[in-house]
Amino acid sequence: MQYEINGTVMQTLAIDLAPGETVYSQTHAMAWMNDRVRMDTNTGGGFFAGIKRSLTGGSFFVTEFTAEQGTGHVAFAPRFPGTILARNLAAGESLICRKETFLCAQKSVTLELAFQKRFGAGLFGGEGFILQRVTGPGTVWLDLSGEVVTKQLAPGERLLVHAGHVGVQSPSIDFDIQMMRGFRNILFGGEGLFLASLTGPGEVHLQSMPIMNLAEEIARYMPSGSEGGGGAVSNMAVGGIIGGVLGGLLGGGNGGDGNDWS
Repeated sequence: MQYEINGTVMQTLAIDLAPGETVYSQTHAMAWMNDRVRMDTNTGGGFFAGIKRSLTGGSFFVTEFTAEQGTGHVAFAPRFPGTILARNLAAGESLICRKETFLCAQKSVTLELAFQKRFGAGLFGGEGFILQRVTGPGTVWLDLSGEVVTKQLAPGERLLVHAGHVGVQSPSIDFDIQMMRGFRNILFGGEGLFLASLTGPGEVHLQSMPIMNLAEEIARYMPSGSEGGGGAVSNMAVGGIIGGVLGGLLGGGNGGDGNDWS
């Protein structure tokens, strides 16, 4: 198996599979593939495995891609700007990831639930009580938002982080929260009431642009219903979304304009 990560802001992951090799991903991740790859969408271990995966922000189904009759080629693309992180995990080696981080992996890698160990971290840590855990052996590709900065923390070394910037960490990292110090910092600092406290030993991968930050910035420029024409624009957008969904369900891929895109 060989792979290549291309791009800068909107990266893609291209994987060449030897005959019989398999990778799997969550749904909506595949971008293109050749005709030597067979797709198999399933629950990835049964109904309850799908439910548990859904709780981590993933999809109920997973899709397996297996090379048949020659070298297979399949590519994946994240849905948001960011960086694809590749990690080759040894047998039993794990990583703890924020929700929706998993992109794809070799079939030997398991994707399962991970729980925040501390009540305060689950309540105020930004990601809730349920996270993703990936365990080797095999290669896993993770999707982080924005640029990635990797820190190696020595035993007892502590790093304070805005919770949304924590992407991936070693299980040995102790994740807790700490209240922001200073009355003015809390009221006017704009960083919230709590910071994430990461204590080594272990490795942590930080992301520069949490999706929530991006969503908040985009929302600032969205027209509101009270501003001139804003209500009409919003209604048109909603109508377009509903029309697209109905068109897909009813097979109306041509959009009713008489053009044949097949």
